[in-house]
Amino acid sequence: MMATIPEMTTRARDVFRLVVEGYLDSGMPVGSRTLSRVSGLNLSPASIRSVMQDLEEMGLLAAPHTSAGRMPTESGLRLFVDAMMQTAEPSEQERAVIEAQARGPLEEALAATSQVLSGLSACAGLVLVPRGEPVLRQFSFLPLNHERAVAVLVGADGTVENRVVDLPAGVGPSALNDAANYISARLSGLTLGEAQVRLADEIARGRSALDAAAQGLVRRGLAIWSEDGSRRPVMIVRGAANLIDATAAEDLERVRQLLDEIEGKEEIVRLLDSARGARAMKIFIGSENKLFALSGSSVIAAPYHAADGRVVGVVGVIGPTRLNYARVVPMVDFTAQTLTRLMA
Repeated sequence: MMATIPEMTTRARDVFRLVVEGYLDSGMPVGSRTLSRVSGLNLSPASIRSVMQDLEEMGLLAAPHTSAGRMPTESGLRLFVDAMMQTAEPSEQERAVIEAQARGPLEEALAATSQVLSGLSACAGLVLVPRGEPVLRQFSFLPLNHERAVAVLVGADGTVENRVVDLPAGVGPSALNDAANYISARLSGLTLGEAQVRLADEIARGRSALDAAAQGLVRRGLAIWSEDGSRRPVMIVRGAANLIDATAAEDLERVRQLLDEIEGKEEIVRLLDSARGARAMKIFIGSENKLFALSGSSVIAAPYHAADGRVVGVVGVIGPTRLNYARVVPMVDFTAQTLTRLMA
């Protein structure tokens, strides 16, 4: 049975922490001679080997066949992350880089944020996008020329999205104005699907005051978002190439398995959904989740919220179990906070 922190001696805790930190830093097992040179430990290699053996019997460390050193087991990593890890907050520069991406149209901001999170963490960045169609609050058309206009949709959650739409021949500023005013006044508070149903009903009953040109614009304006919504990916993945690093060359089968798992997005979406339901940071280490039983991977994920406090999505990273948890955990948390501010 795995030990807990109170059950470990001070000496065992010190050795365990140094082994885990050394392994996470280098990706290699840590030997007793290496630890004996650490300032402040004051233990001989023989004493350290004895402590390592005890930690191995507790299920916290393991000894690969090819090395005399030790590395943490998944249970050991879980104990370290939950009870011993001292996190390092993102630097001012890292915070500025993350915040610089969380701007503009929501979809672009989410994609850019996952990309920068991938780069900073040296993992693959994941973002689970908000579910469902936006609820309309306001709508406007900004003409670009005689043939095209920018349709601007403001959602009830405060998000703003823009699309370029082609205009039917002969549509003038008054039709653009009428269409925008109709959507904002008559369809506000409805989802896109509900708005399309109401529009069709009012036209069929002759209750719409719109002329044919404006009716066509309303249909076109609503349809472009509905079509986008059906094609919109549920999850955005950036930086999968980061998973193939120098140390992964010796474990290509694990990397191949991990890339296959990322390609099969449906399973990872279900995993991230559990973080959405938890409403707080979640860390999945290796075979704690059956999805990663073969590849030995970890996911760090945190939900982000809409202005009304609802959890609308999840942001995180996926990488090998030996990733730098102390640095990446607060980075993911800060990114989730930044996206929450974007949604406000």
